[in-house]
Amino acid sequence: MTLLAAAVQMTSGADKAKNLEVASALVRRAAQAGASFVGVPENFAWMGPEPERDTAAEALDGPTLKAMSELARDARVTLLAGSVLETGAPGGRLYNTSVLFGPNGDRLAAYRKMHLFDVEIGDGQTYRESAAVAPGEGPVVADTTLGKVGLSVCYDLRFPELYRACSKAGATVLTVPAAFTLMTGKDHWEVLLRARAIENLCHVIAPAQWGVHPKDRRTYGHAMIIDPWGLVIARASEGEGFALGPIDAELTARVRKGLPSLQHRRL
Repeated sequence: MTLLAAAVQMTSGADKAKNLEVASALVRRAAQAGASFVGVPENFAWMGPEPERDTAAEALDGPTLKAMSELARDARVTLLAGSVLETGAPGGRLYNTSVLFGPNGDRLAAYRKMHLFDVEIGDGQTYRESAAVAPGEGPVVADTTLGKVGLSVCYDLRFPELYRACSKAGATVLTVPAAFTLMTGKDHWEVLLRARAIENLCHVIAPAQWGVHPKDRRTYGHAMIIDPWGLVIARASEGEGFALGPIDAELTARVRKGLPSLQHRRL
């Protein structure tokens, strides 16, 4: 069975209402183009200045995710709400949480980002995600119309053991909603996405932030969909839009039969 998926690319800022309007319009456009699965990027609802972060955070039953649930139902798609800042983490911190909704609006899964972005990469910015965000506790794999989907968020992409755990749990599709920096994205984004697809013989759906955000934060974009052989089958160009491509379960089965590396693991 082959179904179309879409990886949305957008430029979120500090105006949550505007961000939701843009994300909703792109999801509806992707659905009209035939996508039955649509993913939006990390921090799709808010990418504002750090002092406003606490006020932008919500519970899982807050208005942002309620709106995404309704959007999934109205558009009749399985919808990956890339990530939102979720309240309730220990020590007064937040979670960076990716939520998956079914086409009836039901919440299928919620994954809390495990690996936090604490780096200095030479782009004039210092990133200390762990100052406000707590890590999640483990991998999450959910049943969908595409098959079993393993969830992750952005910086997780650098930790292949997470995706190994997902494939071991039966995942045939991996999602990587991201706000990859321009500095790292131009050299690492596609390489790492293709590696995760090849290693796990999975389709990868990678929605992405693109452009300039508050405080001159710059993201790379290039939302894409990759097949289990590691080929990029759809890619967004510059600006807001989406990558649209097929998720072919029969292709996955053929690749895994011909190259049964998942059965050859010894560790």
